[in-house]
Amino acid sequence: MTRSTSRIWLVGMSVLWLFTVGLALGRSRFDEREGEDKARIQDPVQNAAQKVKRGQRTFRFETFGDQAFWGGTLKLHQAIEGARFGGVGPGVSPRTALAVGLKIDVDALPRNILEQIEKGRVNLDDPAVTLALLRLNAVIGVTGEFNTNGTLKSVGIQCALCHSAVDDSHPSLCAGAVTPNPGTGCVGRRLDGWPNRDLNVGAIIALAPDLSAFASLLGVSQDTVRTVLRSWGPGKFDAELILDGKAFNPAQISNGVVTRTNVPGATLIPPAVGLGGVNLHTWTGWGSVPHWNAFVANLEMHGVGRFFDTRLDNAAQFPIAATHGFGDLPHISPDDDQITPKLSDLQFYQLSIPSPPPPAGSFDPAAAKRGDDLFSGKAGCNTCHVEPVWSEPGWNLHLPAEVCVDAFQANRAPDLRYRTSPIGAIFTHTKGGFFHDGRFPTLNAVVDHYNTCFRLGLSNSEKHDLIQYLLSLTF
Repeated sequence: MTRSTSRIWLVGMSVLWLFTVGLALGRSRFDEREGEDKARIQDPVQNAAQKVKRGQRTFRFETFGDQAFWGGTLKLHQAIEGARFGGVGPGVSPRTALAVGLKIDVDALPRNILEQIEKGRVNLDDPAVTLALLRLNAVIGVTGEFNTNGTLKSVGIQCALCHSAVDDSHPSLCAGAVTPNPGTGCVGRRLDGWPNRDLNVGAIIALAPDLSAFASLLGVSQDTVRTVLRSWGPGKFDAELILDGKAFNPAQISNGVVTRTNVPGATLIPPAVGLGGVNLHTWTGWGSVPHWNAFVANLEMHGVGRFFDTRLDNAAQFPIAATHGFGDLPHISPDDDQITPKLSDLQFYQLSIPSPPPPAGSFDPAAAKRGDDLFSGKAGCNTCHVEPVWSEPGWNLHLPAEVCVDAFQANRAPDLRYRTSPIGAIFTHTKGGFFHDGRFPTLNAVVDHYNTCFRLGLSNSEKHDLIQYLLSLTF
């Protein structure tokens, strides 16, 4: 081997050695980064944070493709924009929107727009302002789709429509349209999980120009559908109407006394906070959080997904659902399913929503302390409303007779029972009454009912103390 050949050979070996060492170092660094990525993925805290963020986006902004129904089928967007902008009728002004309980997210408004609203420089009677708010994505629970020429193409709805409110940071901006549920407002920061007890779902749906889909399903005229929808009132919704067609409870009975007749079948919108540790999540125990999310997203919101619950095949109990196959919706490609992939994150977010503390000065601490002793003692409330989930751990259902009320709503659910409602943060939903249908207007009426039903023998002062304790509860 010549000297030049030897030099070339040594240089080549050096390059090869450097390349090998560099490759090994690179591989080591790659393995290290890959290990960090795997650790990050497997870290339950980071995983939880990511799921909460995704679930919050779903809760607040996901329509699940339901705009094809609310816009395409019912043409609700035409009623919102009005004839002036290519739709029908007078349109929906911001004042009208507030009057039916829709809420405005103050964080979605540019500061200059908010200032103009606060100074009365925005015409709240002009539907054009409503369209502008939709473009800003500021109407909580409603998403507008716009054509290139600026007209409204369609609308979709989200979970937040019924299960979010806003705080009372701008009380004057209710514009005299509505007196909101205590602690909430009309234009403010989002309060996810609070039930929107101002929302008149029925009145909003009744605005839709074409209700033939509901009329055909129920076998009645569109005028009849509108009459039923308008009977619900603020803060209520009838999820079972499209299953059994029962629009009215013929006799509302409490403690053996008929208190009202032909009561609308709608029930109060429940809170979506304090669900952790609670087994069933509707007034009549249909199922858990993911079951009800799938039920509502598919059957009520009319999103695009899959749903399976053969209990709906019971034609005697659910004649409409059984006839139309609601217990096993058409099988679609997983790639087309806009609901199922989001159920896990949505559930995780709902279970993570913190329960608010009771407002300062909203209850008498000394009386609440005495009420605490009554709650677990003489009144026996803790037998069913077990602290701190405020419902029974386990199968939290009871026959109507056990709580001295009629069976109308219980009979519209598979187990024919009522759930023990979690009573934490009860101060978030005092508007509209109590029990599933709001039959008791105040907590005093609730305590009186149970005092009679269970023969508790509570004095007036004891009732007062018990109510103060109820007002102090959170989750």
